[in-house]
Amino acid sequence: MKTKILLSLLGSMLLSAMLAAAAPIVIGVSSTLVFGGVMGISLIPKPTISGALNMGVYKEVWTKAVKQELSTAETATFLDGIEDFSQYVSNVGDEAQAIHLVYMGVSPDVLINNTTYPIPIQDLGEEDIVIQLDKYVTKQTPITDDELYALTYDKIATVKGKHTKAINITKFKKAIHALAPSGNTADMPVLLTTGADDGSGRKRLTWGDLVNFKKALDDLEVSEVGRRLVLCTDHVNDLLMLDTKFKDQYFSSTTGKVYNQLGFEFYDYVANPFYTPATKAKLSFGAVPAGTDRRASVFFSMERAAKAAGWVKMYYSQANTDPEYQRNRVNFRHNFIVMPTREDARGAIISDNV
Repeated sequence: MKTKILLSLLGSMLLSAMLAAAAPIVIGVSSTLVFGGVMGISLIPKPTISGALNMGVYKEVWTKAVKQELSTAETATFLDGIEDFSQYVSNVGDEAQAIHLVYMGVSPDVLINNTTYPIPIQDLGEEDIVIQLDKYVTKQTPITDDELYALTYDKIATVKGKHTKAINITKFKKAIHALAPSGNTADMPVLLTTGADDGSGRKRLTWGDLVNFKKALDDLEVSEVGRRLVLCTDHVNDLLMLDTKFKDQYFSSTTGKVYNQLGFEFYDYVANPFYTPATKAKLSFGAVPAGTDRRASVFFSMERAAKAAGWVKMYYSQANTDPEYQRNRVNFRHNFIVMPTREDARGAIISDNV
């Protein structure tokens, strides 16, 4: 730095001397005055122009962060506590596609003050319940070697996470659909809401509707243990609209969750199945609802539900086996089931149309 300053000073002195020698001849000015003036100007600090030269040149910073879509459908707390038969699915070296339960639906008759012998024989009977696991398979995702070398983030790990999330969302939607009854029957009541119009032509859920549903289950002598009601988001919001002087006893103002009461364990889910209110019939899984179809709140007894999960398998082919496209390919397979074990002790509440 000192050498650079010294050389600059010597250069300024040399230039000043040359101009001072020529000044009296060319312009008739004293050489001393010219020498002093040029030296003074040379010592004035020169403004930097590096910023101007670099104007329009920006640095780009790449992070390793990857933002993905958001969905609450991948969380299904309503499945917590359902009897799990997964231990019977995955065996050493193989994986079962179905498991079997035994249902004994007849209770022995009770004799009071019996005087007749021998006591009659009564067969209780047995019924085989087959639980066939669904197979969920994702489509292949290609990942080229060029992408792996060029990208700053771990694309394979990101893709694996997206496949897992997609399977979870699908299987949970299928689970709540399977637990909902196909329609209104003597053993599986499907009721309609009776509240005021919410502004869209839909009748709101009222607390009285929940009481009526409880009465329907009481009349069927459904066990009070394990009564689980999974509210759709419309019905959760309807309850949040209750009179403020009563609502604090119905739900938590912090979480928005409805307290367990009326003998129900309350849960909620964003992807409950659709029904046609006029017929009380459930739409098939994946069907596109009409404008008058409504999501329903689903009831099931914990004693009438089962779940089982198999292995999650990742299928992966490397780019060195694909000379034509030089791409890696990945997809997943997962066996899973949630289903009712009997066609009773279930039900639904559908928003009626105005």
